[in-house]
Amino acid sequence: MSMDYVGIDVSKHHLDLAVGEMEVVRVANSAEGIARLIEQVSQLRRPQVVCEATGSHTRRLSRALGDRGIAFSRVNPRRVRDLARADGQMAKTDAIDARVILRFARLMQPEPAPPPPPQALDLADLVRRRRQVVDMLAIEKQRLEHPEAEPVHASLKAHIAFLAGQVRDLDVAIAQQIAADAELARRAELLVSIPGIGRTTAAVLVAEMPELGGIDNKQVAALAGVAPFVRDSGQYRGQAHIGGGRVSVRCALYMATISAIRANPPIKTFYRRLRDNGKPAKLAIVAAMRKLLITANTIIATGRPWQPGTHLNPNRA
Repeated sequence: MSMDYVGIDVSKHHLDLAVGEMEVVRVANSAEGIARLIEQVSQLRRPQVVCEATGSHTRRLSRALGDRGIAFSRVNPRRVRDLARADGQMAKTDAIDARVILRFARLMQPEPAPPPPPQALDLADLVRRRRQVVDMLAIEKQRLEHPEAEPVHASLKAHIAFLAGQVRDLDVAIAQQIAADAELARRAELLVSIPGIGRTTAAVLVAEMPELGGIDNKQVAALAGVAPFVRDSGQYRGQAHIGGGRVSVRCALYMATISAIRANPPIKTFYRRLRDNGKPAKLAIVAAMRKLLITANTIIATGRPWQPGTHLNPNRA
């Protein structure tokens, strides 16, 4: 049975709604506007809302749709724009974008994302805020290294101490949020059983990769942006490069992989083999990141903690 797709262009203040052949409807990106949107979408037989992945501006919408059990998909904005260019649609307005998203949904039929539990959404907010504070802390520490007047140094030191305290408080809040939900706690404990993955990385993966354990290894690597894409044409053989994906997950995975190269025997062996075969360090690290993520995906899928040699052969791609 086909879905009744709804294309929505999301911005900070508005949601532009394209349904069937109707005129595009605009509502406010607010609780009241989303309530109006849901009322209209609920009249469809099998609604599936599709929008571009635009970060924080879709959070309120995704929560409300999940609460009402309405199917919801986020798609890569680049893919939608590529379709518009292929159709010769060079103009770009919010209403046009909503129509293009609707056309993309009908052609590509994206899978709806499983509705995340409220606890997971709250955890994602905490993890996101921790990352913001850590970034601010790093910037302030860099400023402290430059010659400044003593009052400026005092201000920097005070702000650094404050931000460090905020990170500690957020770590406590994240741990409490995970412990309060049995499923989140189960997933986090499985992840920290993998050498190299600590509590912070586990929290990022639990919060921002809810698909772990529910999709195949190629899909999970693409979602994280660690899947290599080849660029060949005719006789030309280009280098494969990674791209796209969830930057926050990739950053956390990078730090975990640096640790795993030292502490995780299969990852260490895999990385060492690539380097001994002449692969550049950066390429070997990205391959090890992919291997570590696949390990995490397999462990969540099986529900069994990590044991040496039981989940992955380090010599397999």
